[in-house]
Amino acid sequence: MSNLVPAWRDGILQPLDKLEVHQLGLRHKAISVFVMAEGHTLLQRRALSKYHSPGLWTNSCCTHPYWEEPALQSAQRRLNEELNLQGLDLEWCKTVEYRAEVGNNLIEHELVEIFIAHSDTRFELVPNPEEVMETRWIRMGDLLTEIGQNPSAFTPWLKIYLGEHQADIWDHAIKPVMSDRA
Repeated sequence: MSNLVPAWRDGILQPLDKLEVHQLGLRHKAISVFVMAEGHTLLQRRALSKYHSPGLWTNSCCTHPYWEEPALQSAQRRLNEELNLQGLDLEWCKTVEYRAEVGNNLIEHELVEIFIAHSDTRFELVPNPEEVMETRWIRMGDLLTEIGQNPSAFTPWLKIYLGEHQADIWDHAIKPVMSDRA
């Protein structure tokens, strides 16, 4: 497993150590995936052993691509590594940039490629316990209510995605369902 991630230092994209990138708050590439089924999105609760944001609920999966790893390949790899999930088609949704403190004096300053995966049914998962302590399916309205009632239970990036980009993500996520009914 590589600890080198694509990050910008002095305006140049280069492979840098992931922890150093977070300590310095350097802008770096990232991937986020939302898995959708039956009007629900799949959430994961990060393992307590994670070096930042442990125990917090977040979108289906996130990662930093390896140096020179294509975004789609990175998203597919991480779905398997975190959730033991393979075979879902991923669709690119949008690119988002954000900066957020994530605890332990670390900063995420990410340029994120967001992908959506669709499933016909909500399925049970056996996640990797080193990465994920729990998963659940939730409707978007219920998720927004929970975030409003208990924001500290969710990762900063999920709150940013839903606070600033929810319409784009949700509209993209439900299009295949709507087109199937036409």
